[in-house]
Amino acid sequence: KEKCIIEDIPSDTLVIGNYKVQRWDIHKQDFLESAPGLGMFVTVTTPSAEVLLSKLYGPQGTFSFTSYLSGEHVICLQSNSTRFVAFAGSKLRIHLDIRVGEHFLDESIVQAKDKVNEVNFRLEHLIEQMHHISKEQNYEREREEKFRKTSEETNRNILWWAIVQTLILISIGIWQIKSLRDFFISKKLV
Repeated sequence: KEKCIIEDIPSDTLVIGNYKVQRWDIHKQDFLESAPGLGMFVTVTTPSAEVLLSKLYGPQGTFSFTSYLSGEHVICLQSNSTRFVAFAGSKLRIHLDIRVGEHFLDESIVQAKDKVNEVNFRLEHLIEQMHHISKEQNYEREREEKFRKTSEETNRNILWWAIVQTLILISIGIWQIKSLRDFFISKKLV
C-alpha cells in the first residue's frame, strides 16, 4: 500500500529523506531491526503533478531532490514486494526523516579539523541556513500575497452578489405591491 506525505517546499530547495523499513516478526512478536529482501519505491511529485523522482531503494536508504517549483510536493513510499508483507501479517514499520533545506554538520569532520577551519565551516553553515531562511520568507510572502489577492477578489464578488440580491428583493417587493394594488382595484376593495 502506498503512503504519501505532502511537504510544502519553496523553490530551489534541497530536500533529504532518510528512511528505514522494519518487518513484523510473528515469532518474536516484534519488529525486526532490518527487513532483508524488502525495498521501497520512492516517488516525488511536484505541485504541477510532474514526477521529480521515482526510484527503487533498499530496506534502508537516503533520497534527495531539489525543488524547482514552490508548493506542495507529494512524497510517496511503497513496498516493492507484497509476498513478504502478506507472510508477515501485513505489518511494516517505516521510520522517515525528511530535512528541508538544511545541511547538517558532520561532527567527525569538524573534530578532525583545527579550530580555524571549524569556525570557518560553522560560519559557512550559518550563512547557508540564513539563505534558506530568506528563501522560506520569500516563499511565505508569495503565498500571503496570493492569498490576499484571492480574499480581495472574493470580497468584491460578495459585494456585487449582495447588491444583486438587494435589487432583486426590491424589484420583487415593488412587483408584489403593484400586483396587490391592481388586485384590490379590480375587486373594488379600495
